[in-house]
Amino acid sequence: MLRFIKDHNQKGQLAENLALKYLQKQGLTRLQENFSCKHGEIDLIMFDNEFIVFIEVRYRKKTQFGHPLETINDAKQKKILKAVQYFLIKHPEFNHLACRIDAVALYSQDQSREEQIDWIQNAIQA
Repeated sequence: MLRFIKDHNQKGQLAENLALKYLQKQGLTRLQENFSCKHGEIDLIMFDNEFIVFIEVRYRKKTQFGHPLETINDAKQKKILKAVQYFLIKHPEFNHLACRIDAVALYSQDQSREEQIDWIQNAIQA
C-alpha cells in the first residue's frame, strides 16, 4: 500500500498512522504525534503501562539495501535523544514515569500489498 504513494510526506504520514494503529492494538495509548522542536522530531509519543514511550517510525519500500532500522544512524539517535530531553523538560508532569525509546519499521515484503511491521522496544538507549 505505501509503496504506491509518490508523495514523500504523505507516505511518511501514512507510515506513522499505520504504526500508531499497530501499537494501539498492542495496548499502547497515544499521547502525541509529531512532537517537533529545534533539536529534532519525535514521531509518536505513547504510554505503555508505567512507561512513556518515544517512537521513531521508519519506512522502506524494499529491504534489499537494508532494513529500515539501519537508517537510524548515530546522528539521528542523538537528535532523537535531544528531542526526548527537551520534551521532558517542557512536560515535567511526566518525570515520574520511566522512559523508553522504541522504533517501528515498516517495509514491503516481496510483492505483497501489506507492509510488514517490526517493533523494537528500547531501540535507542541513552
